[in-house]
Amino acid sequence: MIQLLLILALIVCVILVLIVLIQNPKGGGLSSNFSSSSQLMGVQKTGDFLEKGTWGFAIVLMVLAMAINVAVKGGISSGSDNGGSNAEKLHKPAATQPSPFSGGGAGKASSGTPANAPAPKPVK
Repeated sequence: MIQLLLILALIVCVILVLIVLIQNPKGGGLSSNFSSSSQLMGVQKTGDFLEKGTWGFAIVLMVLAMAINVAVKGGISSGSDNGGSNAEKLHKPAATQPSPFSGGGAGKASSGTPANAPAPKPVK
């Protein structure tokens, strides 16, 4: 599904680029090449057609971008092969280790925690 949406978005991008390149910034563009009297469409109609095509393909591209975003996020949140998504790993609390200052006994040093250090003397 994602590949189909990406291919459609790529085709729409190419068509949109071609339509924009055909247009002349001053309103001539493709319509300036039709100077014969046997025109199928008038100058104004060609400009309107290209402008409507530009807007149409731009809107289609935006909708495709949002659809690709939804499709990709839906694929990640449904789970992956490596035991869960990154979002799930971020929200899991880390394994906590006991603090050496949590009252493990005066002067007792366990193999995994440092020994209790004497408190510094207050400065007068």
